[in-house]
Amino acid sequence: MSQPRSFADRERFVAFAFAAADLLVEVGGNGRIGFAAGAFRARFGQTPESLIGSDPVRLIAAEDRAAFATALALLPGRGRLAPTAFRLADAERTPFSVSGLHILSADTQARLCLCFSPLPAPPDLRPADGPALLREAEQRQRAGLADRLALVDLGSACSAAAETLERALREEAGTEVLTAELAPGRYGLLPGEGQKLPELGGLARRLEELLGTEAGSVAITTIPLAGDGLTPAQAARALRHGLATFVRLGATGIRSAGFEDGLSGVVAKVTERAGVLRRVIAGRKFRLDFQPIVHLASRRLHHHEALLRLEPGVLAPDEGPQEFVSLAETIGLTEDLDLAVAAMTMAASAAIPDGRHLAFNISGLSAQSASFRRRLHALMNRDPRGAKRVMVELTESVEIEDEAAASLMLRSLRERGVPICIDDFGAGAAAFRYLKSFPVDFVKVDGSYVQAALTSERDRSFVAAMVDLSLAVGAQVVAERIETEEAAQVMQKLGVHFGQGWLFGKPGPL
Repeated sequence: MSQPRSFADRERFVAFAFAAADLLVEVGGNGRIGFAAGAFRARFGQTPESLIGSDPVRLIAAEDRAAFATALALLPGRGRLAPTAFRLADAERTPFSVSGLHILSADTQARLCLCFSPLPAPPDLRPADGPALLREAEQRQRAGLADRLALVDLGSACSAAAETLERALREEAGTEVLTAELAPGRYGLLPGEGQKLPELGGLARRLEELLGTEAGSVAITTIPLAGDGLTPAQAARALRHGLATFVRLGATGIRSAGFEDGLSGVVAKVTERAGVLRRVIAGRKFRLDFQPIVHLASRRLHHHEALLRLEPGVLAPDEGPQEFVSLAETIGLTEDLDLAVAAMTMAASAAIPDGRHLAFNISGLSAQSASFRRRLHALMNRDPRGAKRVMVELTESVEIEDEAAASLMLRSLRERGVPICIDDFGAGAAAFRYLKSFPVDFVKVDGSYVQAALTSERDRSFVAAMVDLSLAVGAQVVAERIETEEAAQVMQKLGVHFGQGWLFGKPGPL
């Protein structure tokens, strides 16, 4: 005999029926699902009860998770979420309309009630981009899943490559595969959760047939996401280094980077270069260029960002500053590099007037390190005048695991008057947690959103939402990659305060 439902449960089912939704989710104050009902078995192959306690972001396809996290973060302040298109993380990546309400129940606990309804695919829902694929792969790493990431290199056969790959996957895969173009003709493939990659030999042959190329012209290699004895942080850094290598060098570079021995092989390969990298950092065999950041309304200079530039011969011809940073992270030299950049930035600040700032980046790895915190404060104590002329940009190259330690670091800097900026905001869902957890003065919108907002109403609404969320915590907004007057005007209309990009100046000496 069925048990009578509580009054609260009956209210939920009335809301579910009224919304005419397929799925109903209630999110508690802890950010986790506390109640679920609807067609979860049909959509996900799971019972609603199995989702209790999980993160609602996991219901959304990887490429839309950052935008969904934005919507959830804004919902309490706005009171409601208007119907917004997102793709589900089901096998078909089904487009759904998600709407929501912020409610206070009789026990005064705030909850978010989310209703999911299917709708035709809107024209501007895009495949995953590289950062979305990387975030999904890293989430599976942290969850301990033994998945593999496939990397497809189509070589010079890049004509209509995306459409050809999509067709080949439909014919050969038979399962959900998340795809992202990492570079022209180079793609990453990640199987749907709980599924396996297609048979890669058959996929390569079918691609060669469709492209009309010779056998062997399509190279497919795989990267294991399992850590092979590495710590989660080491595995994540090795994966990032591997993808950066594939973007630059393709399948050949992946093999030479040590991936045949898994992620531990990559770490071993990079460690061979540790001595050279240490000498580069200790000897300051790099310089800093500075790019202006201006107030969009007045076009007056506000501050500069310090950007790393390496001396000739330090790295291989195909490597650049980002690869250098990736190498430093992989072998544990991030703190030394960040401290060297901080010291050079403070020294350079002697050339700017009082009240002006130079921004330098610190990695999430450094931000959660007590040793780095002590060393940075000691540096600032030796140069108090320079310490008053710098600001810190927190990068999300590595997701922060110890948020309490990072918060202590950032608060200690802010107490001595150092402004804090979250860099590349929107590139990862974790940035929204940072905005809630950390003291923040500025938020820098990721350049991919800035560029997309020029042609997509959907992306413009995302940028507007980021601005609203930032203002709610008292932070001002910087938009990067502003290269045209049109981009500057669009960002200003969306409420962005400051702009950075070639329109206002390329990086160079102060």
